[in-house]
Amino acid sequence: MKTTNTTIKVLLGCLLLLAVPLACKQGAEKQGEVPEATAQEPSQNQGQAFIKDDVSTPNVLDIAIGSEDHTTLVAAVQAAELENALVNAGPLMVFAPTNAAFEALPEGTVEGLLKPESKDALANILKYHVTPGNYSKDFLKKFKKLGQANNQDALVEVKGEEVYVGGAKILASIPAGNGIVHVVDKVLLPPTE
Repeated sequence: MKTTNTTIKVLLGCLLLLAVPLACKQGAEKQGEVPEATAQEPSQNQGQAFIKDDVSTPNVLDIAIGSEDHTTLVAAVQAAELENALVNAGPLMVFAPTNAAFEALPEGTVEGLLKPESKDALANILKYHVTPGNYSKDFLKKFKKLGQANNQDALVEVKGEEVYVGGAKILASIPAGNGIVHVVDKVLLPPTE
């Protein structure tokens, strides 16, 4: 008999849980308070990169965005729509050219790459600046080459205490929540095949 009473109580509880939201909705409809569903155009700025978080350790994208010396790099990442790739869990090593490194390119190069029709070429160049892993400058001395995110290799050279990746000298290294940012003095250009 107790089992039957318990079963009835559980069923009544379930019915109440179903009935309360339905009654609230019907009451709101009577008052005209239920808004119609509206179709919204999808925003271009969607994904993890656009979630604001002031608590976690900055990721590689946050570090670039927060640096006055990397505004050109950030503009390029945005033009190529690669923001979400740089906030994934990683770990990622990003070789981040300074603004001066971009200025050293032949005149008109940066402007040309930032045009919408150059998006694929720009994305290829930017992916050549990213490697899976989280290695310090000193640990990179053990490598001869690195497999970059664009499926090409970048040569690693050691000259004295300095480390060069793809011909660019590592100037500084900044730990990130999803890897490390190595600030470099040149834009890495993928080898032509």
